[in-house]
Amino acid sequence: MTTAGRRTVIITAGAVILTALVVIYALFDPGEIRLFPRCPFLMLTGLKCPGCGSQRVIHALLGGDIATAWHNNAVMVASLPFIALLLVAQTMRVSHPRFYHRVNSRAVILSTFAIVVLWWIIRNIFDL
Repeated sequence: MTTAGRRTVIITAGAVILTALVVIYALFDPGEIRLFPRCPFLMLTGLKCPGCGSQRVIHALLGGDIATAWHNNAVMVASLPFIALLLVAQTMRVSHPRFYHRVNSRAVILSTFAIVVLWWIIRNIFDL
């Protein structure tokens, strides 16, 4: 198989898997069905990790329920535009390398890390 053929197969497989996941998360509520994995950190410590509630966020957003998504994990919902920016920067990495390097700079990475750690602490102190 040629390189272009392999790439086509990988992209097609990725699209099929992504579509299947979107359908599953849209139809089934991870908070009610045991089909979905549970957070090992929460199970071991009783504390929420920064990503706790992310599966329920995806389910709520696919259903158009932004308020429920925000309640499940506010930082994840607030970070979606930033995640979109990172994806755009990745796709434009070759054509706009300065943009890519600014979005992926040390300052941005450290700021993101600080926000995640702060969220981790605050959500456990205030039971968010």
